Amino acid sequence: MPISTPADQAMSKAQHQDTDKRRAEAAPETADADEKTPRPTVLQVLPALSTGGAERGTVQVAAHLVASGWRALIASAGGPLAHEIERAGAEHITLPLDRRNPLAIQGNAGRLADLIERENVDIVHARSRAPAWSAWRAARRTGRHFVTTFHGTYNFNNPLKRRYNAIMVRGERVIAISDFIAEHIRAEYAVDRSRIRVINRGVDIDIFDPAKVTTARMLQIAERLRLPEDRPVVLMPGRLTRWKGHSVFIDALARLGRQDVRAIIMGDDQGRDGYRRALEARVRTRGLESIVQFADHCADMSAAFMFADVVVSASTDPEAFGRVLPEAQAMGRPVIGTDHGGPRHTVLTGETNGARTGWLVPPGDPAALAAAIAEALDLTPAARQALADRAIAHVRANFTRDAMCARTLAVYEELLAGRPLDD
Repeated sequence: MPISTPADQAMSKAQHQDTDKRRAEAAPETADADEKTPRPTVLQVLPALSTGGAERGTVQVAAHLVASGWRALIASAGGPLAHEIERAGAEHITLPLDRRNPLAIQGNAGRLADLIERENVDIVHARSRAPAWSAWRAARRTGRHFVTTFHGTYNFNNPLKRRYNAIMVRGERVIAISDFIAEHIRAEYAVDRSRIRVINRGVDIDIFDPAKVTTARMLQIAERLRLPEDRPVVLMPGRLTRWKGHSVFIDALARLGRQDVRAIIMGDDQGRDGYRRALEARVRTRGLESIVQFADHCADMSAAFMFADVVVSASTDPEAFGRVLPEAQAMGRPVIGTDHGGPRHTVLTGETNGARTGWLVPPGDPAALAAAIAEALDLTPAARQALADRAIAHVRANFTRDAMCARTLAVYEELLAGRPLDD
């Protein structure tokens, strides 16, 4: 579907020129007044501040903006991460942006337009669909720059849903969180590649650093999980939901045929009690009660990764990025993912240059997953150390929080500088 009409584009360009003119007029005429120069202001909008990857990335970008001398605002319905915004020196504005009905979207557009004018916002950055509709209308009304981040593939099983999703490609710049998502945007929404910026999600290597995990933290994890000292550990982290492939993992363990391993399925069921019971029944049916252990979400995942001899992600649907595998690689762990979506770009399988950081297997294939687990567990100490070194270097070169934030700031600077798309 078309992104905007020529009239829309002309009006948007005029509004942006007017905004830039007002900012230039407000700028000081002498170097002595540098401290009076208005700081560029970015408003990020999203439904709420839960503990997901999109939300945490929003907070990280806000902190980076503040550290870079910008002003960072975040509008949402609030949530557990709201206190981290204030700690970073940014500002949170509570608005009912988690509401999806048309009247709420229209009302939020007015609230955001008032906020944009009152706080002299330069760039509006939308990270979710319902708030994006409100933000887009507010940005057009006020003549401000509009950016979106495309966080997932979203379902589009009918034309109405596709149109609803398409708001996420109306940004002057469309940030894709992985190469996989960029390919999806181009294929499904016919967006010119010149407007797309691939900015991978970032691992916080201040947290995911093997050298910073203390013995005390590891002892806490070992005590909580009751880990035996003489068994290799196969760890599968992630919330308990069907598309994460837990059944495939359990069936792979049955095919593995080893009784000397401890397999840990770690993640909250988020109220899906029936699904958890079904997985527990599957474990009993496969005779794996002495091998498989269920554990709730762990707040100290960097310490938990240290116990893993291999980390598995068995998602049957494509991951938009798949944070688990880069985080595990940052800790030097061998990883196994499914051969679609984000993992194709985050895991090195050795096929191109011989450098391996893990394995990719066909989705929904327990036999292939079992074979990969066996190969990872059979690594010699020297091979395991070499893989760990490659994995850590791979993440630090390509998937860090600091790189994600710096590249996002570069997109903002690109807009404020008025650089053309073909630069």
